[in-house]
Amino acid sequence: MKRNDTIVAVATPQGVGGIAVVRLSGPDALAMATSHLNLRPPTSDLRPRQAVYCRFDDLDDGIAVYYPQGYTGEPTVEFSCHGSLYVQQALLQTLVDDGARLAEAGEFTRRAFLNGRLDLSQAEAVADLIDAVTPTQHQLAVSQLRGGYADELKALRQQLLDLTSLLELELDFSQEDVEFADRSQLIHLVGSLSLRINSLRNSFRLGNALKRGIPTAIIGRPNAGKSSLLNALLADDRAIVSPIAGTTRDTVEETFSIDGFTFRLIDTAGLHPTDDPLENLGIKRSIAAAVQADIILYVHDATRSFADALADMQSLQDAGVSLEGKHLWIVNNKMDLPDAVNPTPGVGIAVSSTQGTGLDNLRQVMVDAVRRDKAASSDILLTNARHYDALGRADAALRQVADALTQGVPADLVAVDLRDALYHLGTITGDVANDEILSNIFSRFCIGK
Repeated sequence: MKRNDTIVAVATPQGVGGIAVVRLSGPDALAMATSHLNLRPPTSDLRPRQAVYCRFDDLDDGIAVYYPQGYTGEPTVEFSCHGSLYVQQALLQTLVDDGARLAEAGEFTRRAFLNGRLDLSQAEAVADLIDAVTPTQHQLAVSQLRGGYADELKALRQQLLDLTSLLELELDFSQEDVEFADRSQLIHLVGSLSLRINSLRNSFRLGNALKRGIPTAIIGRPNAGKSSLLNALLADDRAIVSPIAGTTRDTVEETFSIDGFTFRLIDTAGLHPTDDPLENLGIKRSIAAAVQADIILYVHDATRSFADALADMQSLQDAGVSLEGKHLWIVNNKMDLPDAVNPTPGVGIAVSSTQGTGLDNLRQVMVDAVRRDKAASSDILLTNARHYDALGRADAALRQVADALTQGVPADLVAVDLRDALYHLGTITGDVANDEILSNIFSRFCIGK
């Protein structure tokens, strides 16, 4: 990708609106802009970081702002015009005819990274910030954009660099058989780095759930009211509800938000013995959803024996659903029916999906649990799957370093594994990057950002 040309794009969402912003960035941005802008009054200049009323040729009146080092780190001019599609396209066409190039997806942010305005993890946070629809998603993106996570990674990488430098210095004195680094201290340092990396990786489950929606599996026996509960929580008839057992044979997913947290509800097929191959497939998917879920809502028909629920809990664990690290609540549904029985107080959450009673309590219990998890987590939450993978690879390299140091492997071989760990950490921040990595990351950005 060329870095010395001037690019242009509409920075506001596509479509008609009250205002549109055309962003022009590159070495010729100021000259291109001033050749078309008739400033009001005519004696005015396009001064740095000052909004100036102007006319762009005879197309439109608007506001222009010049940044000597804008968002991209290059000279940038932003022109705010009326949101007419004709005006937007005419402005773009005029500037392209003048020598500018239409920007590719994410190219402004890519240039900001290449010019040192952002590291790669911060650049990815820009996309997350644009996509954020809840306060929690916004908070996670802003935290990463402001560099706390990047500072942590840079500190880890610097310690590895110092360690690698000591070992490689020994190679220069290999004939003298000199050791500049105490091996026991190196083993301790590598262990500490590995612990911190794993702490970051362990935060991914919660961080990713907060970013994409907390997976919440709704399970139970046929006709317990699972689909009714899904519809009631969504306040929408999303799933088919029928008195016929086995209506749900596949998972149905929807999201809803409460108090800034997004929950990804997964309605599942009823758990029961059956010879029907389609139902069995649905039950397998139910179990798989429970395995992946952070929250399990077991819906129990309150008109049936509570022993059924306890038996199903055991059956789930026998099927490989570990409850460790999960929140599981028994939801006693159909409490509006005359023969419903509420078990011992404190066991389960009493609701009526059809009447809506008890649902506010259930929602609050879910929110409180996630809020406690977030409060108990580290101050930095990992939300990016690419980073999770890179940290895993770095940790694997560090484990090899620790084994090599313990076994007395020569310094040159230990340094190879240290360099490998440095490489994987560098791919997160962009200290190590190639065009393929960058293209993959910035391709998901919108045009104009």
